[in-house]
Amino acid sequence: MNDPTTIRRLYGRRQGHVLRAGQAALVDELLPRVAVPTEGPLTAERLFGDARPLQVEIGFGAGEHLAAQAAAAPTTGFIGCEPFLNGVVGALGHIRDGALGNVRLHMGDALEVIERLPDASLERVYLLHPDPWPKARHAKRRMMNHGPIDLIAAKLKPGGEFRLGTDDEIYCRWAMMIMDQRRDFTWQAQSPADFLTRPDDWPETRYERKARRHGHEIWYFKYVRM
Repeated sequence: MNDPTTIRRLYGRRQGHVLRAGQAALVDELLPRVAVPTEGPLTAERLFGDARPLQVEIGFGAGEHLAAQAAAAPTTGFIGCEPFLNGVVGALGHIRDGALGNVRLHMGDALEVIERLPDASLERVYLLHPDPWPKARHAKRRMMNHGPIDLIAAKLKPGGEFRLGTDDEIYCRWAMMIMDQRRDFTWQAQSPADFLTRPDDWPETRYERKARRHGHEIWYFKYVRM
């Protein structure tokens, strides 16, 4: 079955509401300074000017989690990938307000960025609340398929961490099935509390708070690269 590593297409809208003047200015002025180069290999030195640890967030929403992680680890380089313009604008606002010089953004397919990084170069990869594509016929569009996970595994250092968060029951079961079939990751859970309780170093977002208000459970998965 095909999966997102072979289907390079962005589904849905790339822009929501019309940008206000201040938001448009962020896109025009700040985005070019923090944008991931569009061509060629990517290294920490090229992105940040030094050999620092790297982390990637796939689909950062409005950028709250990305900004919080970047603020907590100023000597780590963070690469955020998000196809939707309004989400990128949100992240740009966090970068500006927090004076975050350790964040680079890509508006587009995260896999296109990850595949350009050196193997075993990433300390951590985040996939938080991805589109669940709940219908069975759309399962091939889910990021949690072996193709994308193969790529993530190749780019993570041994001992590196892959984090997945979801509030969708179907996606939760699917992700557990996919990861249970792999032998290159170890699930870091000893009890239900380990995946039902948000870890202290996992910043909460507005999306999570909204999900809880609607009565949704949230599952927090940590997998370590063998």
